[in-house]
Amino acid sequence: MTAVPPLGPQQRAEAWAELARGEFEVLVVGGGVTGAGVALDAATRGLRTAMVEARDFASGTSSRSSKLFHGGLRYLEQFDFGLVREALHERDLSVNRIAPHLVKPVPFLYPLTHRGWERPYVTAGLALYDGLARFGALSEPMPGQKHLTRTGARRMFPALKEHAFVGAVRYYDAQADDARHTLTVARTAAAYGATVLNSAEVVSFTHAGGRVVGARVRDVETGQEVDVRSEVVVNATGVWTDDLQTLVGGRGRFHVRASKGVHIVVPRDRINGEAGLILRTEKSVLFVIPWGSHWIIGTTDTDWSLDKAHPAASKADIDYILEHVNEVLSVPISHADITGVYAGLRPLLSGEEESTSQLSREHAVARPMPGVIAVAGGKYTTYRPMAADAVDAVAEDVTRRVPPSVTEDIPLVGAEGYKAMVNSLDTLSERWGIPHFAAEHLLNRFGSLTPEVLALADADKALLQPVPGAEEYLMVEMVYAAANEGALHLDDLLARRTRISIETPHRGVESAEPVARAVAGVLGWDAERIASEVDSYRARVEAERRSQEAADDLAADAVRLAAPDTRAVAVGRALA
Repeated sequence: MTAVPPLGPQQRAEAWAELARGEFEVLVVGGGVTGAGVALDAATRGLRTAMVEARDFASGTSSRSSKLFHGGLRYLEQFDFGLVREALHERDLSVNRIAPHLVKPVPFLYPLTHRGWERPYVTAGLALYDGLARFGALSEPMPGQKHLTRTGARRMFPALKEHAFVGAVRYYDAQADDARHTLTVARTAAAYGATVLNSAEVVSFTHAGGRVVGARVRDVETGQEVDVRSEVVVNATGVWTDDLQTLVGGRGRFHVRASKGVHIVVPRDRINGEAGLILRTEKSVLFVIPWGSHWIIGTTDTDWSLDKAHPAASKADIDYILEHVNEVLSVPISHADITGVYAGLRPLLSGEEESTSQLSREHAVARPMPGVIAVAGGKYTTYRPMAADAVDAVAEDVTRRVPPSVTEDIPLVGAEGYKAMVNSLDTLSERWGIPHFAAEHLLNRFGSLTPEVLALADADKALLQPVPGAEEYLMVEMVYAAANEGALHLDDLLARRTRISIETPHRGVESAEPVARAVAGVLGWDAERIASEVDSYRARVEAERRSQEAADDLAADAVRLAAPDTRAVAVGRALA
């Protein structure tokens, strides 16, 4: 790999010029993990590739998942062995080769609530799960299942009610910060030559000879538009798949239905446990997932047909999660314990069943018309084979021979040299005068790019100070995100480049102004722009808080939409 190019203001301007003058073979629409994966797969096959995202990288589903890289244990009950095997392979590929700095193993407990039949039933399922993971494993597999008595389970998870279960089984999966992982996939695509842009919205498509030959793209920040020529357009927009197909014209080959999943975040000290939990509910499963100094608890699974950009969590959603998790906790958690809430939309391929939990998690690739490939469905964990299948379909429409996918052997940026840097953690800490835990935190976010991040503090040691109100992060991370990671707004910084918006009781409000001032020089913000960004962010947080007190989806959606959209404000500012 060549040097990792920054995604800063200067590079953004250059990327826009490249869009206008370049003739691409692949134009990917959508900057979630699937779109970023398609851009990486296409670029590493030697295709001239561009990727555009109307909002921010990972601003939709790809920053609002359960943050798990997992096989999908519950899909074994649906006999979907192929999906589970594929997902387990991708999980272990990311842990061991592609992204060891980002994707980490995590233990889970499966509490048993019935004597007799349940333990052998769960044992058989987990034995199959572990066996599928070991089949063709890349390296030493994760530890296998371990059976625990009730006493042993409570030793590992003291917060469990003594009489809520009769024993447990421990098994392993993996987790990652989904937004950071998606951004890293996009940066890796850029490192291999792809032109990647956020705040770049497709407003129309260009047709010639009965096929699509490009698109008109609008800069959401300035309102300017350019015509982009491309042999093939890939629709990788997730829950917006049908909307984009309507813009293209003609009928799609499949439809995507949105299912809302809500998660809550609580401080780690509210639940006494050393592993995650997987709990069965009447509808699906509920996860209690260790997340640094917090727990993530979720998720719900309900149909959603309202605003796709800002899905809102209602009080009913939160009450559902609290009710079910408190059934097994000796010390219940309440609304007062919650530091953050987020809602995301799963893009499910439509089926005959009304229940979204029964819709397919398989992915599909189709050619709805010449020059257009659509890819949708699937799981976050399986983004890479989804992307490979999409580019295989692209190969049939471009004018030259396309080699097979190679992304199974392509580490994401920050992966190469990461393990050696872990071994030098003390040296890194001493070199920069930061605590050992801060150095470790950076390595698990940036991998071997960590020295590049810290180098920004050479000229300003104040950047090595913690972010006010969010001491787990350093100010240098914010400046790096603006200069190198495509962050254009305060929301990008506090909600996706970091997770301050869900990890602090103030949800980033206390951090907003100091962060805005820190990045102002990089992004060219004056005092008026700083105030506008801070006000917009505070309005967003207030709207989300109020929506989470609303009784149902309709009320929550109406309250959430009352807040101004940061990128809509940017357009108004540019056109004024």
